[in-house]
Amino acid sequence: MTTASLTTDLYELNMIQAYLDRGETKEAVFEFFVRRLPARRSFLLAAGLDDALTYLETLQFSEADIAWLKGTGRFRHNLIDYLAAFRFTGDVHAIPEGSVCFPNEPLLRITAPLPEAQLIESRLINILNYQTLIASKAARMVLAAPGKVLADFGLRTAHGAEAGLYSARASFIAGFAGAANVAAGQHYGLPIVGTMAHSFVQVHDDEMQAFENFSRARPDGIILLIDTYDTEAGARKVVELAPKLAADGISIRGVRIDSGDLAESARKVRIILDEGGLTSVIILVSGGVDEDVIKHMAEIGAPIDGYGIGVSLATSIDAPAFDCAYKLQEYAGHPKRKLSEGKQTWPGRKQVWRSYDTEGRMAGDILTIEGDKQPGESLIVQVMRGGKRIGTAPTLDQIRDRAVHDLARLPLAMVQLQPGASYPVEVAEALRVLAAQADASVKK
Repeated sequence: MTTASLTTDLYELNMIQAYLDRGETKEAVFEFFVRRLPARRSFLLAAGLDDALTYLETLQFSEADIAWLKGTGRFRHNLIDYLAAFRFTGDVHAIPEGSVCFPNEPLLRITAPLPEAQLIESRLINILNYQTLIASKAARMVLAAPGKVLADFGLRTAHGAEAGLYSARASFIAGFAGAANVAAGQHYGLPIVGTMAHSFVQVHDDEMQAFENFSRARPDGIILLIDTYDTEAGARKVVELAPKLAADGISIRGVRIDSGDLAESARKVRIILDEGGLTSVIILVSGGVDEDVIKHMAEIGAPIDGYGIGVSLATSIDAPAFDCAYKLQEYAGHPKRKLSEGKQTWPGRKQVWRSYDTEGRMAGDILTIEGDKQPGESLIVQVMRGGKRIGTAPTLDQIRDRAVHDLARLPLAMVQLQPGASYPVEVAEALRVLAAQADASVKK
């Protein structure tokens, strides 16, 4: 795998070479934001900040990196020497992880000498875009399934091992109970969850024996996969096996269904389990699950207690990327603005102010310049100064609590995942005035 320092686009290095040649190293301000939401999405859930800050704190070029760069013959000695001594020294402001936010609101602001701020662009987008994408997708599933247990089963279909890790983290922030990805347990301390595969059952000539062998090997939190051959027959075998295991102090926590008509199978299995005295055994389902499936199951009252969600989560299959940007907003104290058709930006260092209605739900945001106080609460806070974090980083549980709090304050139409739900983000007059100043200063 490529080292973190070289996880960048060539054009970043090309620009830095030109900056250094011309002495363009004054203070620059860049902001990362999502331009617009995909269809069927109405909000974002910010995620990835902690990994982004870790990247900034630890970014440096190894001797091997520098030797490789020299070997390409692309760059002059001033760039090579600059990178060999590189450390990030800038300031970072951000909307805290777990916060609900909306298009054009800066999730992250970088203030640093221009070459530093330019170098980190690609990797920051890579981290923040993906984790925010997955957290936002996972949040929809959480809203569709109040009181249900959700688990990330997406590692095997994620677009690479790092994506599998990030998916586990982002979905946990949004409210998932845990992930099947063992590395996420090691790396992030996430709860890891798992059941069994059809292959385990197939190895045995007797399905009942497979259930018993698995239960005795892993006697804590047993979830048995019952649809390898016949789902209802599998449920009856669980009922038959349960007293034998109970005599040895082993209890079955749940069963999983991974195929067929999940709602109808769950209904039949629930009857079998209840009639067999296993009223406390939960039913989990997996396979083709997304927020639409979950919402439908809730609407028809399917007796499903939890969901394992794979490809639709880890790839955000309906919207696999956000239209996002990391753009220059100020250089050497002067506001900067991009005017490209369909991609115009608002210049300057910005703040977001949020107001709430009488029920405590989000009522509207105001996007303005830093220092222009508006009604409500401000969202963007400083998290790094001089290349070092400010204070103690929040734990994942604290970030998750923030997400729970923010999701509960969404407008009701968004909580209910109503199509076409919208949210007002007003651009303050002070920001419009700054934009006009930026426009006037450009020689077109």
